[in-house]
Amino acid sequence: MPVDFAKLEAYLASRSYIEGYTPSQADVHVFTAISTAPQASAFPHVTRWYNHIKSYATEHASLPGSSKAGEQFIGSAAAVTAEEEDEDIDLFGEDDNEDAEAERVKAERVAAYNAKKAAKPKTVAKSVVTFEVKPWDDETDMAELEKAVRSIEMPGLVWGASKLVPIGYGIRKLQITIVIEDELVSLDDLQDKVAEFEDYVQSSDIAAMQKL
Repeated sequence: MPVDFAKLEAYLASRSYIEGYTPSQADVHVFTAISTAPQASAFPHVTRWYNHIKSYATEHASLPGSSKAGEQFIGSAAAVTAEEEDEDIDLFGEDDNEDAEAERVKAERVAAYNAKKAAKPKTVAKSVVTFEVKPWDDETDMAELEKAVRSIEMPGLVWGASKLVPIGYGIRKLQITIVIEDELVSLDDLQDKVAEFEDYVQSSDIAAMQKL
């Protein structure tokens, strides 16, 4: 039968035990009828008494007196309400509603994080390349050669400064700086396109490359 916590709280407000001045079977009788520990904030005197009698757990059977005095606190409908309220806010029990709410909040936070991550601009990997193009001979029109090379357009390709570098026998090669987006521009493809200007170009090479 349930214990009437409200009645017991009022009773223990001015007493230490159910009967007399020492623990007895009356205390044990009421104690064993309690299925869930009382809520300290609602029943401070009951909680004090409960913890005290609990400390005598190994001696319950040997305590003196009878259980009669404890009967007055057991079996009340009010006790059912008190215990149910206590169970509702049991911090150590399982609460399916709280678990569902926690999962919902977690899912919302994960979704918000993924959305924020997806919206964040990605860093574009770029490289600075020193590109060299060799002509057939010293009679090759280098101005036309450079014009042809610069006519190549590719997404992520930007032509930069250039200069002519002597390589011997009056021959000069075109050395030109380019900036490329690594994911968009294939240097092999670029060299293939340059090789198509076969009237001017003997070969091309990557002299240097540095990540930005």
